[in-house]
Amino acid sequence: MFGGGGGLNPRKMEQMMKQMGIDVDELEAEEVIIRTADYDLVFNDADVTKMDARGQETYQVIGTPEERERGSAGGEAAGDSGAEADSSAIPESDIEIVAARTGVSESDAKAALEAVDGDLAAAVDRLE
Repeated sequence: MFGGGGGLNPRKMEQMMKQMGIDVDELEAEEVIIRTADYDLVFNDADVTKMDARGQETYQVIGTPEERERGSAGGEAAGDSGAEADSSAIPESDIEIVAARTGVSESDAKAALEAVDGDLAAAVDRLE
């Protein structure tokens, strides 16, 4: 069907993509986790490529995933039990944002976020 050498030269393909406004970058990912409602797919040492086509970012993950019980792959998942469930109600990153924005301690920022059901703007307004 197609003739010859097994496809396009990678360099030529890269030039064509640049002409079409598509930027391609290889990411140095250590681990990729895809969390579904029922389980986690964990890719260790995956090859990850990011393509930016005029502002639309697409990620391609190449590798063999390991299926794990939901939430066991690291990070915090909704529905975790025990002491972690209390701390996972408000993401740590939200606490840090509110604390940095208002200059209060992280415990005060967490309390403000809990009082307003995790609404970042309302927590900042409450503390300023």
